[in-house]
Amino acid sequence: MPTPTTPLITPHLWYTEDLFAAIDFYTAIFPDSSVSYRETLGPDIRTAEFTLGGQRIIAVEAARADFGFTDVFSFMVHCADQDEVDRYWDRLLADGGSPQQCGWLIDRFGLRWQVVPDRLFELQHDPDPKRSAAAMGAMMQMVKLDIAELESAADAAK
Repeated sequence: MPTPTTPLITPHLWYTEDLFAAIDFYTAIFPDSSVSYRETLGPDIRTAEFTLGGQRIIAVEAARADFGFTDVFSFMVHCADQDEVDRYWDRLLADGGSPQQCGWLIDRFGLRWQVVPDRLFELQHDPDPKRSAAAMGAMMQMVKLDIAELESAADAAK
């Protein structure tokens, strides 16, 4: 049962390798991040609890060929401006990540991320449906999201 300081829902990630390296990678990228504990339970099992950007996460590493991250789960990184988009995008792709369509990427550990400027959500909810549709159409053509291009597409739809 959660306590007042424990959230009701906590993401749990299963790594098949490199759990501790992944935690070090992520906590170096995001502010308000820390490692609560990391433990080796045997030659092939590790577990950890850590916080990323204030979000508590539990993780385990145990080799299982049939387990791994897929597109059905990702973390979304909300960015205030283009500098944040660029910074998080570049850092999450470091050392072997793979860029994907529409602001998604796969980091070197196989975890999926969406790096999204808050401005996209504002444009999505624009009262003018033409502006909203134009911004979404532009986003669908991008890999890394570009706020100026999103705004330009919305403005051109007037």
